Amino acid sequence: MLFWGGLWVLIPILLAGNLENTARMAVRSAVVLTGIMLVVWANMEVLLPKLYFNKKQTAYAIAGLALVVVVVGLISWDGAPWAEYFSRPPGDRGRGGGQRAGMRSFKLMAQAMPYFTALIGSTLFEIAGYANKKEKEASDYRSGKLEAELKFLKSQINPHFLFNALNNIYALTVIKSERAPENLLKLSGMLRYMLYECKADRVSLQKEIEYLRHYIDLNLLKDSRGLNVEVELDESRPNLAIAPMLLIPFVENAFKHSKVEDLTQGWIRIRLDTTDTQVVFQVQNSVPGQLYTKDQEGGIGLANVRRQLELLYPGRHELAIAPGEGIFAVTLTVQVP
Repeated sequence: MLFWGGLWVLIPILLAGNLENTARMAVRSAVVLTGIMLVVWANMEVLLPKLYFNKKQTAYAIAGLALVVVVVGLISWDGAPWAEYFSRPPGDRGRGGGQRAGMRSFKLMAQAMPYFTALIGSTLFEIAGYANKKEKEASDYRSGKLEAELKFLKSQINPHFLFNALNNIYALTVIKSERAPENLLKLSGMLRYMLYECKADRVSLQKEIEYLRHYIDLNLLKDSRGLNVEVELDESRPNLAIAPMLLIPFVENAFKHSKVEDLTQGWIRIRLDTTDTQVVFQVQNSVPGQLYTKDQEGGIGLANVRRQLELLYPGRHELAIAPGEGIFAVTLTVQVP
């Protein structure tokens, strides 16, 4: 209000070029400033929020025009206390009568100009602020939604795995195996990784590999004779940054659907290759002749993995799934910074 009012008070003073009648100029400026402040206040506090931002643009245009007309009418009213300060000076009234109507119309237009300018300017200013506010709210909402969704996806560890791991470690303690403390530490490290380190957007590839190895080792406790699981993980670039818990769903699904406990026909192959800018993760597993799923709970599933990849690596990943006769293969390629 001060900006637009001050602008239209300053312009006449600068154009006049003299301050001979300071009292007259001061009163006129005060009245104009008050009128502009009224227009700006009514526009920003009443018309815009109640009409324009409620999608009543036509009503807003009519109300804005009416507001300016009312304010100009009040200021140019001959009965107003300040009317004498807006009338022509006594020595400047000797013009022809035929020009008076046109001059009066021009005078009214000139008087209305500051208020129209203030109305339009304050509208543009408020609309820009409103748009920025909405964009920030939308951005905050999207960020919050994506963060919540990613936390949800990463939190869906298979409870069946935890149950089996604890049972297997308990069995090792019963027989007083020297492997019990080692495997208990592996499970503890996995839980610590999930609960604390996975909060970061990116972790080192070395931590993700360590998590994979612990998961595989704990699954291998199911059979003391060993399972047909081959693992080849490239650890030559441990500092590559990758999203946490990105690779484990593929390994989890392999153990879940391959029937690897069948030592004659069940098998899993896991391979990780890296370059300076790329991580390629391949998981292959046997597919039993009869549909087999170890447990129906836990795991985030390939559909959710796709969603997670879209959120984390938009346009920078490729997921190839190739189901075949007796084999299921998944290859994930991720472009890393």
